Amino acid sequence: MNTRTFATLMIVAAITGCAGAGSGAASTTVSGPRSTSTPASGASSTTTSPAPATETIATGLPLPWGLAFLPDSTALLTLRDRAQVLRVTQGAAPVSLGRVPGVVPAGEGGLLGIAVSPTFASDQAVFVYFTSAEDNRVMRMTFDGTTLRPGPVIVQGIAKARIHNGGRLEFGPDGFLYISTGDATQRVAAQDRGSLNGKILRVTAEGAPAPGNPFPGSRVWSLGHRNVQGMAWDKAGTMYASEFGQDTWDELNLIEPAKNYGWPTVEGIGNRPGFVDPLRQWTTAEASPSGIAVGSDGAIYMAALRGESLWRIPLEGPGMTGTPVRLLQRQHGRLRAVEAAPDGRIWVLTNNTREPARPMADQILAFRLPVG
Repeated sequence: MNTRTFATLMIVAAITGCAGAGSGAASTTVSGPRSTSTPASGASSTTTSPAPATETIATGLPLPWGLAFLPDSTALLTLRDRAQVLRVTQGAAPVSLGRVPGVVPAGEGGLLGIAVSPTFASDQAVFVYFTSAEDNRVMRMTFDGTTLRPGPVIVQGIAKARIHNGGRLEFGPDGFLYISTGDATQRVAAQDRGSLNGKILRVTAEGAPAPGNPFPGSRVWSLGHRNVQGMAWDKAGTMYASEFGQDTWDELNLIEPAKNYGWPTVEGIGNRPGFVDPLRQWTTAEASPSGIAVGSDGAIYMAALRGESLWRIPLEGPGMTGTPVRLLQRQHGRLRAVEAAPDGRIWVLTNNTREPARPMADQILAFRLPVG
């Protein structure tokens, strides 16, 4: 399928979604309180789009989790239970850069997120989020092109559990490191500003609270989160995050400093004073979201685990989203991470080899966005 054909199909899918239903469309009830495409009732229909043509970047990956690009367009990939970092180059077998010391995998914990310093050319810094014997931590490492060396732990004391460990790392356009943490099954922690759990944190490269953080002396940027595993920014610098719900609603949120996103008091759209409602919400069967990325087409791409899909959510202005379109549905199983590659493609990481193991080998896939 060429990009012109893909673009036409995407437009048709979006129009069908706005109309409510089309032949063969999977109509769902995805809510969005601030959307130019949402009826007054708050419910919007979505549709399944024909799958874009994908190419395989790497395959046979055991329990991959985090993905980040180096300046030379190769990528670093974390393996959750093996505590290894791989270097991925298209057209070649992934190369192991060794193990991260101190990782103790258990349940959903292990070696999770990875981020490359925006000043990598001068500092060679790579940051990883991992579960240790005591807690969840962020370590600063150095990579000279051949060897990945451990460095200091810059953040520790993030409570761990078998589930809800958060784990995503991303550098924002402001140059600071953002860390997503889960509530580690301790719901009250999400509302406790003294806890690092159930939060998005914003820190310097040394792990200190970043200048301009909303609470003096605190690493906390936003609170009231259950388990954030995706963070991304659009061209205007607006921040977005995906969040696992409990039993009813998963979320896509617009993130602002000091704002409270409601957990555990509110799940999904609550219309409750003092809490921020999500831009969009999905049933947990449709989503269970992990990583997100903003593509060159100005849309958010959200990886769905239980939903086994890649959701495309158009951005139509600050706090405004268009009708979500479901891509790759049931094509490649669970999707864990999504990243916008330097060449404009979207890379998608599958996550099927888990306990109990599924027969599908995990892989990195890529596809090109339509031009124009």
